[in-house]
Amino acid sequence: MSWPATMRYDTGPAPEGLAFVQDLMNTISAGKPRTSDLLAEQDDAQTWLDEALAEWNKATGGHAAGIELAPHDHEELRAFRDALRRAATQGEEDALPPLHIAAVVMELGKDGQVRPVPRGTGWRRVAALALIEVFQAQRTGTWHRLKVCRNDRCGTAFFDRSRNNSGVWHDVKVCGNAANLRAYRARQRTQKAS
Repeated sequence: MSWPATMRYDTGPAPEGLAFVQDLMNTISAGKPRTSDLLAEQDDAQTWLDEALAEWNKATGGHAAGIELAPHDHEELRAFRDALRRAATQGEEDALPPLHIAAVVMELGKDGQVRPVPRGTGWRRVAALALIEVFQAQRTGTWHRLKVCRNDRCGTAFFDRSRNNSGVWHDVKVCGNAANLRAYRARQRTQKAS
């Protein structure tokens, strides 16, 4: 799979539909050298959305029709992305107020399976799709594995595949080593100053 935002940071995608949420979270400007914010301009946001929906269809076997973003929808989508990123960094003891509400219809399929179907237009439909994926990930226990890199200079969203769910860097060699080196040098300066 080639998720357009996530592949820029050379990190593996989350499983199934949760990769759409990860990709939305990775539309930020991050990395070294800095990549552009894929939601900064209307045309860029639409291009990202078209590519991400195509990948979501492949990953889930779904059939999400194209979603057209209206003028200024990219601004609302950026605010929603930032709320998702905050939610992914909150601990279980931290309480967030309700941030976004999205319209979802529960549909009984011909196969007897009930499926949530996003409603709305533009950024609201994108938010509904993302929140459905977050809800399903919460039910399966994978939501807590979608994390934001602890390196403040990075902020890449990554899926923690470690056995004990202890990953804090999107890439230990890139962000972990740099952070550990900075911490080591700070300790050395403190010891020399003492």
